[in-house]
Amino acid sequence: MTKNKFIHPSDQIVAFMKRIYDYGMTTTSGGNLSIMDSDGNMWISPSGVDKGTLRREDIMCVKPDGAIVGPHRPSVEYPFHRAVYKLRPDVKAVLHAHPPALVSFSVAGVTPDTSATSTSAGVCGSVGFAGYDVPGSDGLGELVSAEFAKGHNTTLLRNHGACVVGKTMDEAFRRIETLDFCARMLAHAVTLGKPQSIPADQLADLFTDRNKEFSEFTPECPSSDELEQRRKMAQMARRSYDQFLFTSADGTIAVRLGPDSFLVTPAGADRATLEPADMVLVKGTRYEAGKALTPTAWFIKALFDAQPELNAMIIANPPCLAAYGIANAKFDPRVIPESYIMLREMPEFPFTATTQDTANLLKTLSPRYPIVRIRQQAVISTGKSVLEAFDRLEVAEYSAKATLMAGPLGGMTPMNEQEVADVVKAFKLLP
Repeated sequence: MTKNKFIHPSDQIVAFMKRIYDYGMTTTSGGNLSIMDSDGNMWISPSGVDKGTLRREDIMCVKPDGAIVGPHRPSVEYPFHRAVYKLRPDVKAVLHAHPPALVSFSVAGVTPDTSATSTSAGVCGSVGFAGYDVPGSDGLGELVSAEFAKGHNTTLLRNHGACVVGKTMDEAFRRIETLDFCARMLAHAVTLGKPQSIPADQLADLFTDRNKEFSEFTPECPSSDELEQRRKMAQMARRSYDQFLFTSADGTIAVRLGPDSFLVTPAGADRATLEPADMVLVKGTRYEAGKALTPTAWFIKALFDAQPELNAMIIANPPCLAAYGIANAKFDPRVIPESYIMLREMPEFPFTATTQDTANLLKTLSPRYPIVRIRQQAVISTGKSVLEAFDRLEVAEYSAKATLMAGPLGGMTPMNEQEVADVVKAFKLLP
């Protein structure tokens, strides 16, 4: 969260515009970002400049007195950026884009139910809905800012797109990316059944701190093996992000180092930019001083203690697999031979499994059942190495995507029992 603190607003806007463009959340001419600096200057993306080739020199600055500095015109949506900053002094970044999944909700006149998953509920909160007005008009500015004045940090614009705000551009980007993920999950889920919401009391229980037994310590100089594992984890976190298995706000990797120690990705860090030094060393119930310990550290420790043959795990919630959990629909991993080899039966657990049925979950996750789904919360993929856990997660999401696409074509016909038995025998899988 602090990596961009010392980066100029112009460079931040260029970097995040590239991310939303490369991600497919905006087009060459669409989308606009702004940052309010500590001196009251608004830095904002320009109007009529290719978003795919934006440079720091293109970013416009609007001074507190209204003077405009820069070679272009400020974004046509400047009025609603200005209105949001006026009504929400806590906001220092505004991001507007047109992700197709969110546009589909905006034209349907409904907002995504962010309580469908724990991550979207925690990152996005409630979603506002602004009425329609001409882009760039003061009227649209009033409609949009009114939604943020209600306390929303994310809002849809009817027949237009989405707008999010944050204390930093990092925070705003995480919100729109997570909201887009949520919208895609829900769009898939409605093809499988009725999407389910997580009750408020169960959400509150999930967010309870279960790492209270952990305390900080200062580790000694890392071994060569630890340094290599840090490198692999950072590389795999970025790869998981590039493959749309992680978002900037969601996705955890843990690797065992010894009988009572492991490395884990930090809490609150952008998964797309993780470096080896960001990883957190955990020894017993002590963790590396000065680092942000992931909320799931207690569970990771418990799993490594219970299953000594598992050396790596990845916790994620990719959109196609998540759709099955949101719709409470059965996912059959007997898609193609590779699917069954990598996933086996892929047991499913209710949302409350990590907190209310932990013992059963820890017993099930094993070399025989290396990957499980927890409805509306996560997929937990394990393996002998972080690459094996990643491969398994990737196969699971690709298989879920294939079965979703098979639906309109007549549905999936799974491999039958004899075909599965032949695969088990040919590849010497655990019975």
